[in-house]
Amino acid sequence: MRYLSTRGHAVPQSFCDILLGGLAPDGGLYLPESYPQISRAELDAWRHLSYADLAYEILSRFITDIPAADLKALVAKTYTAQVYCHTRNGGNAAQITPLTKLEDGLYTQELSNGPTLAFKDMAMQLLGNLFEYVLDQRKESINILGATSGDTGSAAEYAMRGKHNVKVFMLSPDGKMSAFQRAQMYSLQDANIFNIAVTGLFDDAQDIVKAVSNDADFKAKYKIGAVNSINWARVAAQVVYYFQGYFLATKSNDEQVAFAVPSGNFGNICAGHIARQMGLPIARLVLATNENDVLDEFFRTGVYRPRTAAQTSITSSPSMDISKASNFERFIFDLVGRDPSVVKALWAKVDKGEAFDLSATDYWKDMPKFAFVSGKSSHLDRINTIRFAQGCYNVMLDTHTADGLKVALEHRLPNVPMIVLETAQPAKFEETIREALGTEPVRPADLAGIENLPQRVVVMAPDVTAIKQFVVEHV
Repeated sequence: MRYLSTRGHAVPQSFCDILLGGLAPDGGLYLPESYPQISRAELDAWRHLSYADLAYEILSRFITDIPAADLKALVAKTYTAQVYCHTRNGGNAAQITPLTKLEDGLYTQELSNGPTLAFKDMAMQLLGNLFEYVLDQRKESINILGATSGDTGSAAEYAMRGKHNVKVFMLSPDGKMSAFQRAQMYSLQDANIFNIAVTGLFDDAQDIVKAVSNDADFKAKYKIGAVNSINWARVAAQVVYYFQGYFLATKSNDEQVAFAVPSGNFGNICAGHIARQMGLPIARLVLATNENDVLDEFFRTGVYRPRTAAQTSITSSPSMDISKASNFERFIFDLVGRDPSVVKALWAKVDKGEAFDLSATDYWKDMPKFAFVSGKSSHLDRINTIRFAQGCYNVMLDTHTADGLKVALEHRLPNVPMIVLETAQPAKFEETIREALGTEPVRPADLAGIENLPQRVVVMAPDVTAIKQFVVEHV
């Protein structure tokens, strides 16, 4: 399997090469030259596999330059009930991502049972093991520069802490995450972890990461890598739980399902799009945004209109406070018939902060075949949805999953199970849970009092040159 850039000017590469690279040299994102096609016989054979074995079957289609036995061992080491131990609602830890039944045909899928209580752990734990393996094989080191709006940072740091040949420099928006999210990251004392709080929004932090990644000389000299959702390995790992959710919600492979996905950077739902392109029987992909509704606007109108930092709302579902969706370029590449010249022209506008409009093009006429629908949720919506889920189903939702459920209920299909992908555990958003329910969310015992631990963080302006200098001084 080889990988090409959405912008067309990068030489096709192997998985291990793009694993360490992040953005392609031409500024595009990597995708497989073609998506593996899964037959009905393979679906039948996979239905009763363990999560680790299912992950191996899927990932081995994308990763062909790691020996099969080594890949199988890496996957088996990653997806264990001991790593994903924070199950609740009676979930079966052995399933790794068990379903919680809300009512007939309506489920949430537990994706936040890992060490940081967020769905990002599903891919990031694998990424940590892959990085360590490939770096050891190549006798190389890497310096990871990332940006987080809440959950990516802690998931990356917990996956990479203590890993040899890896240092992590994680940018986050100063004061914009929950106290719990900040504590998860800033309390880590590992020598290879560096937290930088940027005095701005997530988009400012993300822009710095992109600017550094686009500086080819700096990137090469200081061995800069990426673990945010532009990294293809993360998207590939996320494909697995769509297959697992499908198998758990259905009795046979003749059935279809729908998935509702809270979405900010488009990485999570991009994995669903890829699973569907591979042949998973997904009838509908329901994209849910918060007040920052850039993606909802596109799927309703065909206009992609990134906002400035000043136009981006600070909300009670902060991991989606994003107005430039990094992974969206991957979907547009497929939408425009995988024509990199079209993508390059469109993103020449996006990179200047301009909008593009596909509504009058032939590409837009092809949208129905990708089965996307969308909707948005406000603070009042998520408060009401949290109350509704607790009152009707006796299930406590975090704020992002509440956005997903709110939009899911607007887009259900008759006789098609709807699976709402859980984003995080409610413990990460105590303030909003108290507002909605007047009670404290249950927190796993091993994370009690984390806010009281000493914190290591440097506050810096969103200045690319200064951030580069910090990296240089600490590599």
